[in-house]
Amino acid sequence: MRSGAGAGRGRRTALVGVLGAALAAGVLTVADPALAQPSPGAGRPDGHSSKRADDGHHQGGGGNGNGQQERRGNRHRAVPVKGPVLSAGDAKDSHAPTGTGLRSALGATLQDKSLGTLNYAVADAATGEFLVGANENTPATPASTTKLATAVAALSLLPAGHRIATTVVQGAAPGEITLVGGGDPTVTALPVDQIRIGGAPVDVDSAPASMADLARRTAAALKAAGTTGVKLSYDTSLYSGPLLHKEHDGTNIGAVTPLMVDEGRIDPRSPDEAPARVFDPPGQAAESFAAFLKAEGITVQNKAAQATAPAGAKELARVESPEIGRLVERMLTTSDNQLAEAVARQVALAVKQPASFEGGAAAVTAELTKVGVPMNGVVLTDGSGLASANLIPPLTLVKLLGQAASPQHPELRPVITGLPIAGFTGTLVSRFGAKSGAGDAAGIVRAKTGSLSNVNTLAGTVVDSDGRVLVFALMTRTTSPDPFPTRAAIDRIVAKIAACGC
Repeated sequence: MRSGAGAGRGRRTALVGVLGAALAAGVLTVADPALAQPSPGAGRPDGHSSKRADDGHHQGGGGNGNGQQERRGNRHRAVPVKGPVLSAGDAKDSHAPTGTGLRSALGATLQDKSLGTLNYAVADAATGEFLVGANENTPATPASTTKLATAVAALSLLPAGHRIATTVVQGAAPGEITLVGGGDPTVTALPVDQIRIGGAPVDVDSAPASMADLARRTAAALKAAGTTGVKLSYDTSLYSGPLLHKEHDGTNIGAVTPLMVDEGRIDPRSPDEAPARVFDPPGQAAESFAAFLKAEGITVQNKAAQATAPAGAKELARVESPEIGRLVERMLTTSDNQLAEAVARQVALAVKQPASFEGGAAAVTAELTKVGVPMNGVVLTDGSGLASANLIPPLTLVKLLGQAASPQHPELRPVITGLPIAGFTGTLVSRFGAKSGAGDAAGIVRAKTGSLSNVNTLAGTVVDSDGRVLVFALMTRTTSPDPFPTRAAIDRIVAKIAACGC
C-alpha cells in the first residue's frame, strides 16, 4: 500500500457509506464518479433493460424477469444535488495504481472458470494510461456495450441541443394532413403522470414528446383555418433498408421505423423489460394520433394510409424529443435497443448516410475514427449491440470511456451519467449485492452491461481505494448458457479493482 492510501480508503469508504444510504433513501444520485455536478436527469433509475439477453431475458440467458422489474419499479426518483458528489480523479491529487499492483490484486479472480475466455483492459481515466489487461487488442463480441460506441459518436457529432421532431404537415390536397416520422421512438400516448422509464417517473428534461400534445397543436391550427375534418396519411420515408433487425424477436426490439409511439409496445404501461411489440408501429402511431384528434374535435374521415409528404409542405404542428444527451442517458441506463437504433440513424442522417442499420453503423464508425478512437478490429453492423457479428476490442471500449470521462470532452458527459450504478440503477440494479462477493463496489461502479447467448460484457468506471477513477472493459465468452456465474465473476473482478490501493 502506498503512503496515504489507507487514508484515501477510509475517506472513500465513509463517503460511499453516506452515498449508499442517500441513494437508497432517494435523496441523491451519483451522477459521475469522476466529476461532480449531475446533468439534468442524470443518474435516473431507468432500470429497464430491453437488450436481447442484456441481462439474460432471451435464449436461455436467465435473468430476473418481472421480479427484477418490480424491484426497479420501486426505486427512488433522483433529485438535483448541488456541488460535487465524488471528488474528481486527477493526477495531482491521487495516484494511479500500477499494472503490477493491479495484476497482483486481481489474482485468482481472473482464473475463475465461469469466465470462459476473458479479454479485458483497465486504464487510468485521468491520463488514459493503459494499466493492465489480457487480449486487450483482440476484438470480441461486445453485445450491448456497443451502445457506448453509438453514444460517443452521437454526442461527438450532434449539437447538445439536438432534438428529434415529429411533425404534421399539410397534404397534397385541401383537407389532407400527413403525420411525419422524424425518428423519435419515445413519443408517448400516455399522460405525463403515467410515464415510467424503468419504473421511475420522468422529469421535465427526460419527459418524452406527447402524441396528445401533437394532436392538440394540430387541431388548433386546423380550426384556425376553419377545418374540422381531414384525411390523414403518415410518412415513414426518412428511413431506408430493412425494417427488422437480423436478431428481431418482437420483444427486445420491434420494427425500426421513424414513426412510432411508445416504442411500438402493445401495452405502454407494461413493466416487462422485453415487452411485446406491435407488428405495424407506424400504423399504431397514426391510430393513436387520430384518436387524439377526435378528442380535440377534429374528424378523421379515413383509415390512415402510408404516403410521402409533399416536398416543402407547410408544417402545422410539431413535438420534439428530449435533448440528445437525455436520450443517450436513457439508452444506456435502460439498455434500450429501439432507442439505440434510432440514435445511430440520427448519426447517419447528420452525415448524409442512409438511415438504415448499415448506414447507422457506417456513420458511427466514421465519426469514432474522426475523433481519434482506435478502430483496429472494430466491426459494427448495428447501433444496439444485438448483432453477434459486432466486434470491439476491450481497449477500444476503454478509450471510449476515457474520452467520455475527460474534462476535455464535456459534450460526452451523458455517456458517464447514463451508465447504470452498481447495485442501484438500470441494468446493474440487481448486481453487486451484499452476498455477491462484490458488494463493497456497490455505488462506486458505473458500467454498461452487455449479454448475448454465451457472451457477457461489462465496461465502465470505478473509483479505487485511493480515490482514483479507472476505466475498464471485461468481455467474456463461455460454453455455459447460464449467465449468472459469469456475471458474478465479472463483478468480483471489478470489486477487486475498486479495493485496490496498489
